[in-house]
Amino acid sequence: MMRIAVVGGGINGVMAAWEFAKSGCLVDLYERNSLMRATSSASTKMLHGGLRYLEHGRFDLVRESLHERSWWIRQAPHLAKPFQLVLPVYNGARSRWLIGAGIRLYDLLAKGSGFPSGRWLRANQLKTAFPSLSEEGLRGGYTYWDAQMDDYRLGMWAADQAKTEGVQVLENTPVEQIAVDGTLVADTTRHYDRVVNLTGPWSAQLLQRSGISSKYQLNLIRGSHLVIDRRVPMGCVLQVPGDKRLVFLLPHGENALLGTTEVPQPVSDRVEPSADEVEYLLSCYNTFFADRLGLHDIVHAFAGLRPVVASNDDLSSASRESVIERQNKLINVFGGKWTTSRTLAKKIVKVSMN
Repeated sequence: MMRIAVVGGGINGVMAAWEFAKSGCLVDLYERNSLMRATSSASTKMLHGGLRYLEHGRFDLVRESLHERSWWIRQAPHLAKPFQLVLPVYNGARSRWLIGAGIRLYDLLAKGSGFPSGRWLRANQLKTAFPSLSEEGLRGGYTYWDAQMDDYRLGMWAADQAKTEGVQVLENTPVEQIAVDGTLVADTTRHYDRVVNLTGPWSAQLLQRSGISSKYQLNLIRGSHLVIDRRVPMGCVLQVPGDKRLVFLLPHGENALLGTTEVPQPVSDRVEPSADEVEYLLSCYNTFFADRLGLHDIVHAFAGLRPVVASNDDLSSASRESVIERQNKLINVFGGKWTTSRTLAKKIVKVSMN
């Protein structure tokens, strides 16, 4: 029976530990603080296919994500549920035909999921749902469906499943070093058949501390969110003027969630929204809505790091897709998305067992 060490207690580490245990392995899951308390609980709270990835031709990633979106809902319907979003179409932004084609393709890739299809709303219908939405240049909007979730509680649900399968969770146990021969140094030195480095934004840092080189590097992107004192009837996707980014305005309990940003950040810096990011998100909202937001409308702000993978041979090929690198008994995992953490776990187990 193989002994496996999974380092990193975010959603990817939790799902990998669970998958290894289901494969009959003895699994220790190491987390330097508490499970699901860093990047994995600082998401936009969505299980989604990634509508914007279609513009870059990443159809397989979108298809996989949409399939996994349905899996999460089936497994934990009390923590994940479908919800409707609308993408307003204004003059001068992406054209109506381009957005419509994207929504239809999204629905096609999600075929069989049971989610409703997207549809076109006229400007007056959209204004009924969002009375304060700016009318100037508004042509209407396309609705589509994705899923919302409680990222922390859903991750802890997965951790409970992993524990039920026999995973031993070692919280508040920082891993100081790892080695390609399966050695792991934490509170003591242990030896494993496989060590899996799933520390997310800190994976390259752990390798550097261990004196291990890799053919991959991570570019870290900070994504910041604001919880604001507003109520919204459905999700709204805002096309940021000038840079073609998408910002989400989502229902969030008694409030709304506004985000996210994309700002490069060194791993050593404190992970928190900057004043510029707060201003950027407020300005984005105020561009589209008449009930202007100010600092006094912010209930809470938070940020997380997203690892973007690049090869040291081609730094221009940075991607949100994950990469698995094996070095003898050491498995390094770079990147990964919340929604597809289960399929990533299956790939990790397959690479580890070969």
